[in-house]
Amino acid sequence: MPNSEGAMDPSTNNSTKSRYSMIINGSWFDQFRNGSNPWMARYAYSLMFLLTNLLAWVVRDYGPSALTEMKRLKGCEGGKDCLGAEGVLRVSLGCFTFYFALFLSTAGTSKLHDRRELLHSGWWSAKIVMKIALIILSFLVPPEFISLYGQLAHFGAGVFLVIQLISIISFITWLNDCCQSDKYADRCHIHVMLLASTAYVVCILGMILMYIWYTPQPSCLLNIFFITWTLVLLQLMTSVSLHPKVNAGFVTPGFMGLYLVFLCWSAIRSEPPEEKCVHRAETAAKQDWLTIISFVVAVIAMVIATFSTGIDSQCFQFRKKEIQEDDDVPYGYGFFHFVFATGAMYFAMLLIGWNTHHTMKKWTIDIGWTSTWVKIVNEWLAACIYIWMLVAPIIWKSRQAAEIPT
Repeated sequence: MPNSEGAMDPSTNNSTKSRYSMIINGSWFDQFRNGSNPWMARYAYSLMFLLTNLLAWVVRDYGPSALTEMKRLKGCEGGKDCLGAEGVLRVSLGCFTFYFALFLSTAGTSKLHDRRELLHSGWWSAKIVMKIALIILSFLVPPEFISLYGQLAHFGAGVFLVIQLISIISFITWLNDCCQSDKYADRCHIHVMLLASTAYVVCILGMILMYIWYTPQPSCLLNIFFITWTLVLLQLMTSVSLHPKVNAGFVTPGFMGLYLVFLCWSAIRSEPPEEKCVHRAETAAKQDWLTIISFVVAVIAMVIATFSTGIDSQCFQFRKKEIQEDDDVPYGYGFFHFVFATGAMYFAMLLIGWNTHHTMKKWTIDIGWTSTWVKIVNEWLAACIYIWMLVAPIIWKSRQAAEIPT
């Protein structure tokens, strides 16, 4: 029986520890074969999230004709064209409510034998029914509330991008610290140089290709600015990283450069189809296949990004535990569900191009000038956060030294 603090009795604790110990020491398949557990749960939540993404896409591309018949949606501003966007927001609202409810119910769970652990790792039939019911109920919400949710989703999607950005920077920093540690420094010296050199070569090659593909004429000043400023940011990050007081090496700015080049490329690719500076395939059939493949890859990448960010709660803990106990949860449940809740807002923004009144073509995702500027600003923010993480310790040390009385 659970006690007043929410923990189970000692016999239950021991059985839980032994069961989870077998799962941890077993194979990847054991995570699924042994039933409900937090390692299996994260994949189940990701699958549910992927299916919700696909449902939102179906509603957007093939739902307006059906949605037109619903009286509650006939007040949609802009008429039939915006019904697809409103349908996406309604699916997103149901998904957001589901994960936010789980966030509230599992936040603060730290031990595997906590009774709230079952809310995260079990009750799957009830959760599936709950999520379906929430999505259905979201289609009964008045249009005014959906419009308000659409505005809120802009902020929630921005929070998701910031969380993802910090998680990526944290991983790159961890990789650099691991390579420079006393344990691996001598062994990984050559590997580090190869990784850094490869990263810089790919960065430069990527920017050269972007100049060729996306600046076919001198009038493409905006694309020229985007690519050139990415090169400037790469140079700035490298200079700060190699400063004697920072001495962070080549690896982190090289990998950050890859991320910035990817964001720049993605931003330019998000420019509207009629933009003459963006190179498009000449044949319609080839373009259709490229569009479909790009859409599928983008959806899968979004789910993977949400999953990987959700299990990376360690990078947001100001005081990390040096010793991980056997009965500690493998990742922060509350943080995991919070990331998926903001991810629900993020996929809505991608499918409607960050504009609730924007009409998107079938099999497209994240297209439009708003999407372009969101990615460009995210790129600039990434560079600023990375540089601040490099210089912040030096500034704090100098301030502490100045406060010490002589």
